[in-house]
Amino acid sequence: MTTIIDGNEVADGIQDGIASCVETLADEGVTPGLATVLMSDDDASETYVSMKQRTCEELGIESYHHEIAPDEPASTLFDRIDALNDDPAVHGILVQMPVPDHVEKRAVLERIDPAKDVDGFHPENVGRLVAGNARYKPCTPHGIQKLLAAYDVETEGADAVVVGRSDIVGKPMANLFIQRDAGGNATTTVCHSRTKNLAEKTRNADVLVAATGVPEMIDGEMVGEGATVIDVGVNRVEADTEKGYELVGDVEFESAKEKASAITPVPGGVGPLTIAMLMYNTVKAASLQSGVAVDLP
Repeated sequence: MTTIIDGNEVADGIQDGIASCVETLADEGVTPGLATVLMSDDDASETYVSMKQRTCEELGIESYHHEIAPDEPASTLFDRIDALNDDPAVHGILVQMPVPDHVEKRAVLERIDPAKDVDGFHPENVGRLVAGNARYKPCTPHGIQKLLAAYDVETEGADAVVVGRSDIVGKPMANLFIQRDAGGNATTTVCHSRTKNLAEKTRNADVLVAATGVPEMIDGEMVGEGATVIDVGVNRVEADTEKGYELVGDVEFESAKEKASAITPVPGGVGPLTIAMLMYNTVKAASLQSGVAVDLP
């Protein structure tokens, strides 16, 4: 019987712990603050930001939202980031991607104060992650670690295969898997668009993480018997529904479910953990910047 991993349940448990940490900070006069910056007309980006704002409100985290017209010069965005870096009420800063083509993404990431970079994408924070001394783990990979731990999936000594090499998921996920730490100690393979014999490699995985952005790229023939399958993808595909589309992952769920011992659905798998871990990092940032210790879940 395949276990369907319930990301909402795991995220709820983590957020309960975060809410307790927010209360601890409040007792010392500290309210965690997260600033989101949106420089896009993209509907999906607007939805993601709204979800983050709503979760902040539920947990007692102060949310500061800033919108910048996509046709504004890059300097407008950089000036806003500078102001947020200097604002003591703001402990975490998140610039929602994508940004317009005339704004260099790398320059945006480097502009954010590393201490307030709750996405964990600033070069300093990436370096700390690789060195095994992470300040903030990137939200989605960290959330995947929490999912695996919640379902007692052992990574130590396991063969982990990550399909995808993005800076957001693939690379940090691989780095976390190889760390000498809980949720790590795995023998890790990173596959990508130039990988030969992809199915041969994915079938050898004890833990398979699909993060390609290609709808249903991984099917049951590419999954080894008894593997744990983590599907990071959220893709809109045309469908005969009221909205005209449906959401699918990077894994073809029905066929993969026949082989896997445990699998995440889309939606309701990894997604809720990404937001939960953003809240986790925001509260950690408030703790570090205020000097008030909290017991994060």
